[in-house]
Amino acid sequence: MTSLDQQTALEQAARKRIKDSHALDGDVARLAHFYRGWASSYELDVDREGYCGPMIVAEMAATVQTAYLTKERSAIAVLDAGCGTGLVGSQLKRLGFKLLDGFDLSEEMAEEARKTGVYRQIQGNVDLNGLLSDYSSTTYDITICCGVFTLGHVRPDALRELARVTRPNGFIIASTRKSYADATSFESEVQSLQDEGVLVTVQHLKNGKYLSEEGAHYWVFKVPDRAETEQQL
Repeated sequence: MTSLDQQTALEQAARKRIKDSHALDGDVARLAHFYRGWASSYELDVDREGYCGPMIVAEMAATVQTAYLTKERSAIAVLDAGCGTGLVGSQLKRLGFKLLDGFDLSEEMAEEARKTGVYRQIQGNVDLNGLLSDYSSTTYDITICCGVFTLGHVRPDALRELARVTRPNGFIIASTRKSYADATSFESEVQSLQDEGVLVTVQHLKNGKYLSEEGAHYWVFKVPDRAETEQQL
């Protein structure tokens, strides 16, 4: 087998693992088992597929801080929800963010994220499809969710918990892989939460780069200060 054939085989294997991860139907046990075996090679696989989502959401966080938040970037508390191996955290550190916490469903993926040394705190075995009982309300200035609103992973209604842990006038930054956005009620969930005053869409970038095989939509939501809103009414 030539080196080119070997490279092609590696790329095909990586693409298959990524595809297989989308067929787990949000089942916690199956997801945890799958990522337990994938954690050590995950970054190599997604790098082969041109995964640029972490860089994009980190750059969006930097823009949000510059445009909207008064605190210095180093003082912004950020939650990396579904942090995986820490790709987003590494990009955030590069841009000057320092107060980073993260969690992931997979303890093995979370352990890889700990090795980066960029997080204050990392928790494994945290299911974003449930209540984030270990996280207090209104804690974070920015909450980031990259790569988890993907088929077979997290339901759209997880947005509500992300909004709960984000401070009033704070921001949620999320990616939705295009196939996920097309197949789920994500946009309907966004509209419902907006109607309830839980969040406001600040920016929606459609069909951005994500993986070589498919793009994604990127979202910036603001969590309104309900007290201020009620006073205005």
